Amino acid sequence: MQEGQSVSTPIRLQYLELKQRYPDTILFFRLGDFYETFDDDAKLVAGELQITLTSKPMGKDLRVPLAGVPYHSIDGHVAKLVARGYRVAICEQLADPAEVKGIVPRDVVRVVTAGTVTSDASLEAGAANYLAALAVRKGVAAAALADITTGEVRLVQGSEAPLELLRSAPSELLVEPDEQLPAGLKANVVTRLPLSDFAVQAELARQFGDHAVDALVEGPAEAAALAQLVSYLRETYAAALGSLQRIRRVAAAGILTIDERTLRNLDVLPQQGRESSLIGVLNRCRSAMGSRLLRAWLSHPLRDKDELEARYDAVAWAVGHPIEREQCQAVLRGMADIGRLAGRVGARSAGPRDLAGLRQGLRAVLDLGAQLARTDAAPLIAKATAALAGAAEPLLSLDAALDDDPPPTFDEGGVIRPGFTPEIDSLRGLTRDARGFLLGLERLERERTGIKSLKVGHNKVFGYYIEISASNAGAVPEHYQRRQTLVGAERYVTEELKEHESRLVGARDRLVELERLAFTQLVETLAAHLAQLQGVAEAVATVDLVLALGEVASERAYVRPTIGAERVRIVDGRHPVVEAAEGHGRFVPNDCLMDGDCQVMLLTGPNMAGKSTFLRQVALIALMAQAGSFVPAAEAELPLFDRIFTRIGAQDDLAAGQSTFMVEMVETAQILHQATPDSLIILDEVGRGTSTFDGMAIARAVVEFVHNRKEVAARTLFATHYHELTSLADVLPRVRNAHVSVREEGGEVVFEHRIVPGPSDRSYGIHVARLAGLPGAVINRAEHLLAEFEARSDGLHPHRTGNGHVRQPALFGGPSPVEEALAKLDVDGLTPIEAIQKLYELRALIAPEAGMRKKA
Repeated sequence: MQEGQSVSTPIRLQYLELKQRYPDTILFFRLGDFYETFDDDAKLVAGELQITLTSKPMGKDLRVPLAGVPYHSIDGHVAKLVARGYRVAICEQLADPAEVKGIVPRDVVRVVTAGTVTSDASLEAGAANYLAALAVRKGVAAAALADITTGEVRLVQGSEAPLELLRSAPSELLVEPDEQLPAGLKANVVTRLPLSDFAVQAELARQFGDHAVDALVEGPAEAAALAQLVSYLRETYAAALGSLQRIRRVAAAGILTIDERTLRNLDVLPQQGRESSLIGVLNRCRSAMGSRLLRAWLSHPLRDKDELEARYDAVAWAVGHPIEREQCQAVLRGMADIGRLAGRVGARSAGPRDLAGLRQGLRAVLDLGAQLARTDAAPLIAKATAALAGAAEPLLSLDAALDDDPPPTFDEGGVIRPGFTPEIDSLRGLTRDARGFLLGLERLERERTGIKSLKVGHNKVFGYYIEISASNAGAVPEHYQRRQTLVGAERYVTEELKEHESRLVGARDRLVELERLAFTQLVETLAAHLAQLQGVAEAVATVDLVLALGEVASERAYVRPTIGAERVRIVDGRHPVVEAAEGHGRFVPNDCLMDGDCQVMLLTGPNMAGKSTFLRQVALIALMAQAGSFVPAAEAELPLFDRIFTRIGAQDDLAAGQSTFMVEMVETAQILHQATPDSLIILDEVGRGTSTFDGMAIARAVVEFVHNRKEVAARTLFATHYHELTSLADVLPRVRNAHVSVREEGGEVVFEHRIVPGPSDRSYGIHVARLAGLPGAVINRAEHLLAEFEARSDGLHPHRTGNGHVRQPALFGGPSPVEEALAKLDVDGLTPIEAIQKLYELRALIAPEAGMRKKA
């Protein structure tokens, strides 16, 4: 029959009212020791979590699907659902069922989403989890990003806003209707109604104070983005707003812009299916706080020379003081995550074990500060050391109130330190005495009754009881009151037992109440020092990171770069990730010089010889230098780049209906539109996704554009298989050729992986095909055809460039007579009359050339 209010139970009606308020979420409804789901939610949860789907009577002639989980395991189940893209509403009982007549009041206390999840089961310790909001006002875009687990908030506007979203990879993004999302962004998108200017002002004033707009944000777009973020948190997890205190703006002028595609192409951050990454090589951090800061440094490299020199000084100190470095790292090892624990304090969600972890972490912080205070550390480390002293005051509060080994819950007391309050101590003594009496009662009753098997026990349903086996039923005293019958035994109570149990339960309940109150006051005291705690976490992260970078630099022979130079000069540079994978001493280092005479380096050579590795290596060294790290080289001089662009690899964007070649062209177009003379461009095989001549034409046009346009003129490394492009070095003054050295031994080709000046003379494609395992018949046929093509080409022209190097022959013959005649023309020396005469001569060549091609 159809469900109606007349047949539903009060609990069913309560559930339906809450579900109506949260229609797009899975609603976990607290019933006693379980969180239950009903109806379609139950069917979904049973399937996703692989738990039993059952049913429950919820009214006259009404049974509804039901699936539930124990209250103590809710975090893990919610984590699984959120990871699969679901939103989960948590409904709690707002009163003790034992003290309520009628239905227990319930309400949703939070909605868990991808961007608001706080459970350790859902989070990666070394990575931030961002909730972001994007807003556009008066044609200007702005983004606000918050990691509610630590209280970090960042604001950015203008062209940097979409880039910041891409490189920060938020788990959840709030947008207003009709807003265009950054291409390639992968996040759970939530559409929000636009906020009026008045609503924006009111939301920010409520959270940050009446003058928040003037003090925190620049312009209406930033204000709208931050207000959307705050408004969403107020709806889903209002408690988290307490941790949002440290707001920082991302200034485009102060950082090297690097987008998500470049981070991916250079393997800076871990990727699914890829074992190695730059962060994996550099991350020797002992704490999660240091690991998160390393990600931030690598994804937000600096352009400020003074700040970079300060980072270099700190890393240099860590390199030069190995004993002190190891002593400090020993303190950092195993340190609790103060940043995320502080976030829980701000959200008032910290439990006893959280505060115990925080206390352990703060003690380690003071030990770390004492270690560093005895050294003559670099200014960046000294500044962080001063901030570590902020741990002292919160630690005093924790030591005074929190027990040395608190339990995870308040059920049995023991959370608050003895001596903190007299009333708690008194109640603890009463519960101890009452419990001691009950434990001694078993011995007394055995003596009184003579029943040696008599037991005193306890369960949640019946409380304390005396259990006597059926064989001793005749010896049970008359004042025993039967409570429960079991197979082979009976359970009894006495007035004395009930009196002491009542005294114990009353004292325990009061003890739990007072301990909760004292604990809440402790959390509030710590929350008053939240800015200090967050500052301490930031200082720990800084110290941890520079020590880690010093360790890597010392172990792998990285050097301090010279930054702000007018050229790129790298001596014996190495690819940090490949070198780490291959092992010490096996990687072949290479030099790179790009000065006033070399703006564009054209790199040729066979596949698998190391062209792409060299390109990435130069870009990674530049990125590492501007992140503040030492670099894998013997020497390194680098400019302060404003952006690093990469066009590497082939990847279809099937979802957008774009082919490999279209993706390649779109990315190349973005680079050419956005690059400046202060940029670094890495182009690998541009033009290979189309026909040979189309690709060659596009590749050459790109090189000419970068070289000739003063507003672009970026330093560019261009790897190509189009050997014809090497002739550009003869006509474009700032183009230089380089190639990967190859030698032949006994008919076999040996890749030396060395980059040397000049163009390559052969591609060795058939050799690479043999290495790849193509069938012998295919290899033999390819060699035969290559010999035919080369013979045909050599019969037409010698294929020599102006600088004497051999050029790879064209696939179907050489230049036509018209092209040869044009190449010999002295255009600057022709008079107008001579130019017209030459045009007539060239036109006369067209007819016989066409006839020759037709016969061929």
